[in-house]
Order: sequence, then structure tokens, then C-alpha cells
Amino acid sequence: MEFKDIFEKYEAIVAEVDSAFDKIAEQAEDGVKCKKGCSDCCHALFDLTLVEALYLNHKFNEKYSGMERSKILERADSADRKIHKIKRDAYKASQSGKTASEILKEISLARVRCPLLGESDLCDLYDFRPLTCRIYGAPMNIGGEAHCCGKSGFDKGKQYPAVNMDTLQRRLFDLSSEISESINSSYKQLDEMLIPASMALMTDFTMEYLGANTGEKASPEPKAAPEPAPSEACSTCSEDKSACADCNYSVSLGQAPESD
Repeated sequence: MEFKDIFEKYEAIVAEVDSAFDKIAEQAEDGVKCKKGCSDCCHALFDLTLVEALYLNHKFNEKYSGMERSKILERADSADRKIHKIKRDAYKASQSGKTASEILKEISLARVRCPLLGESDLCDLYDFRPLTCRIYGAPMNIGGEAHCCGKSGFDKGKQYPAVNMDTLQRRLFDLSSEISESINSSYKQLDEMLIPASMALMTDFTMEYLGANTGEKASPEPKAAPEPAPSEACSTCSEDKSACADCNYSVSLGQAPESD
């Protein structure tokens, strides 16, 4: 299946994210330490929204076949088994009385090698890597709390531009909702799916898998998502709207980041 128009919207968000990352790297001096050969973010545990998973799967299928494909899928299967064990242990911990914050802390420290990380410690789908991979080295505001890569050079107690991950995630869910509506899926919560990269590579996203109702009248074209409200930092800004990624995306001055 192809979702060309929706994928183009996703690629537009990717371009905004890359621009925001570059702006943060420029403004934050030596805070961003990302460089070729660093693969710290390639061992972090995170899930993809439906639109990201479908896009990654599409590009993987386009690029790889034969033995190369088989090797990556073997790595994906191994990674997925480890992720399943981590999530199972987290569930058991919740049943034993551990708090959500304690469990999330343990999960954040878990290390699972991404199946797309090749033998030379370089990403095999670098140009099409998910948004989390693109942002990882910059400060992030998640649920009102600041986070950043443990290898970064940001100082505690200082303010830096930060990517508002809640805003970004909302936009990804909006695109996922467009996918669900475009195929008139019978799965009412399809757009809320969160999928590990390993599973995104291994899954055959057929119309049947996505619950498409091809024999029924398709849902009307969804309305465009409203522009995110500008941050407090923007309210005092005298620059033209096009001058700052914060005005049309999600970069804002956040609290001092802390290494996870």
C-alpha cells in the first residue's frame, strides 16, 4: 500500500525537525555533541507512531532485498524479543506495586540495539530514520519536563531552545488518523498504535492487517490540523514569523535539560 500524500506531509514535518535541530545546534554552542560514529540513540527504547512505522517499512521494502534484507530482519527479530521481555518485566513490576515513575526510569535505562544499526555502527536507513533519532541530541520538553542525551554538553541551570515533543507527537497522531480514515479502518484506535522499529520492519502492513473496509464508503477527507499555539517565548518576539522555527513548529525556550 502507498500513502503518498500523507507521506509527503510526514516528510514536510521531517524537514521542519531537521531545521529545528540545526537551529538548536547553532544557538546552543557546544551542547549538541552528535557526530558520525556516535550510536547512543541507536540503543534507546522508543516506539513509533503508525505513520512513522508505515513510512519506515515502505522505505525498507524499497531499499532492501536478498541477504541484506534477511540480516536486518534477523536483527529485528532479536531486538523485538528483547523489547518484549522488557515490557513484560515492566508489567510485572507494575503488578508488584512499583510506581509508574520507577518503572519508566528503568525502561529509559534499557539498552536494545536498533536492527538498522549496521556492523560499522552506521544506520542502514539513515536518510529515512524516525523523528526521535533526528532529535535525540537536542533538549526535549516532554510533558513539561526537560530531557536530553546523556552525552550532550548542556549545563544544568541554564535555559536552551528545546523541542516540544508533545506538539510533535500530536502532529504525528494527526497524520496517523488521516491514514486510518483514508482506508476507513474498522479499528477505531488504529491511529493510536505505537510500534517498535523492529516490529515496523517485520510487519506486512496489508489492508487486512490495518482493518481496511474497502467495500464501504470511505470517510470524508479529514480537516487539516490547526497550527500549534505559539509558545510564551514567541509572545514577546518581534521577528517575522518565518524567522524562527518556534513560530511554525515547536522549538521553544524550555527549562534546563537534565540527562536521562
